[in-house]
Amino acid sequence: MASTPPRAATLHEVAALAGVSHQTVSRFLHNKGPFKPATIERVEAAIQELNYRPNMIARSMRTRETGILAAILPSPVTAMPTPTLAAAAELARQSGYFMEISVIEGPAQDRARRTQELLDSGRLEGVLSLGALPGMSEQPRSPGTTALAILDQYDDRLRGIGPLADASALREIIETLAGMGHRRFLHIQGPQDWSSARARREEYLRSIEDLGLASHGIRGGDWTIESGYAAVSGLEEDSGVTAVIAANDYLALGAVRAAHDRGWPVPRQLSITGWDDLPTARYAVPALSTVAVDQRSQGRSAMERLIALVRNEPAPDPSIPVSRLILRESTGPAPAPGT
Repeated sequence: MASTPPRAATLHEVAALAGVSHQTVSRFLHNKGPFKPATIERVEAAIQELNYRPNMIARSMRTRETGILAAILPSPVTAMPTPTLAAAAELARQSGYFMEISVIEGPAQDRARRTQELLDSGRLEGVLSLGALPGMSEQPRSPGTTALAILDQYDDRLRGIGPLADASALREIIETLAGMGHRRFLHIQGPQDWSSARARREEYLRSIEDLGLASHGIRGGDWTIESGYAAVSGLEEDSGVTAVIAANDYLALGAVRAAHDRGWPVPRQLSITGWDDLPTARYAVPALSTVAVDQRSQGRSAMERLIALVRNEPAPDPSIPVSRLILRESTGPAPAPGT
């Protein structure tokens, strides 16, 4: 005999558990504060405990609002910006909305055409595009119109461009290592059809020249661990390289393994840095020095902008992702000459 599914919690039950009025819960779900920190904590705890989800169908019938937002991604999604999307979806949920993801194949013109169809469908309150939409611009929601926000920081293959490709932190890496006595460097580059990989290569070359340091060259060409391993495996014994600047963490982890296999202690003989601050980077042996890019803040900022456009409120400017150098165990002073 089939069991009856549990009844969904109501807004009034959330209010009772949190010890606030149902109007307060409603304003919280619609992000219409301000609220005291203690109130936020109680309401969020009640929502989580009761697994409360707004009744989208009832709300749509009552207010002609669906409570549904969509994030539009180019295809193929081989470089899914998971932290950005996760943060955007989290803020949407906290604000009383449901966020779905739509992957649209084809060139940017096709994506713009399909996006316009979604805007005209009446099913969505807002759309967030993670790529450029030719001939389209952001718009607030109005009767018969769906809000549109465009996060123009990804290309048609969902690769970071603009602020996401900023490589200025690489100069900080080289300056820091130079301050530790390093004078001869090697760069392991990423694929040069990526704006971010080209920017890191260019910043590497520029910084080496500006600081009067020496480069042993550039190797690699993709984002894989194997490429990083090959770059250091093929390094000449007498190269004089004491610091390796890898374009991402996978390349750096491959370089660390190759150094280990060659009997070159990291960082005592060879310092190695990566980029991205992958979860594996901090747990590697040695823990990897790297650059962290705050993609979650970017996702939250983009969703804040979309929700403001949905509600016809002043829309904040999109945040610029901040890159931060993190020094861990894989970098240290240059070895003394002859060691």
